[in-house]
Amino acid sequence: MNIGAQKPKDTGPAAHERIYRGLRQQIMHGELSPGQALTLRGMAEQAGVSMTPVREALRRLVAEGALTLSLSGRVSTPELGPERIEELASLRALLEPELASRALPRAHVALIERMQAINALNQEAAERRDAVAYVRTNLEFHRMLYLRAQAPAILAVVETVWLQLGPSMRMLYARRDQPAPPHHHRTIIAALKAGHEPGLRLALRADVTHGLRQLMG
Repeated sequence: MNIGAQKPKDTGPAAHERIYRGLRQQIMHGELSPGQALTLRGMAEQAGVSMTPVREALRRLVAEGALTLSLSGRVSTPELGPERIEELASLRALLEPELASRALPRAHVALIERMQAINALNQEAAERRDAVAYVRTNLEFHRMLYLRAQAPAILAVVETVWLQLGPSMRMLYARRDQPAPPHHHRTIIAALKAGHEPGLRLALRADVTHGLRQLMG
């Protein structure tokens, strides 16, 4: 046995899925900056895997719009202009109220209490000016509700939008001079408690559109 031999790098499907899920989460939560380049070799060395699972993970994320691939082969996070951000926000405003409406009949007390706890963490992240934690807890707040909708196809589309927006939302929030507490989250929670579907739709739409305008203003 050669004690000095290096351990073979993982090349299997488990490694590919681990790389994909981890990088996907980083992008969605804004842990990577807009336009940040990613290299096969660097990612493989960091994760202790061969380049094959990294290549497959990047290919999937490019297909989802979470990463961009230039003609020269450079892979990076997207750099979105104001018009593209507005377009994606419009998609959120269309789809997320529908998910919330479908979730409303299953919005039990324990769910609402958990959403309140996440919203408290979101508020703390705003006060600390922790942009990554703010984006992460904001998405957790929404996703917890949308999982109750039992509409996986709609949620998958929404998560693709979140993926594309993640780095830009982190950048926009980090640029703000003052923290921006999630005012509309309390309205969402109030509508859930009241079982008021029109109010819930309105609160979701306001959270998506008004929040974005504040960040871009």
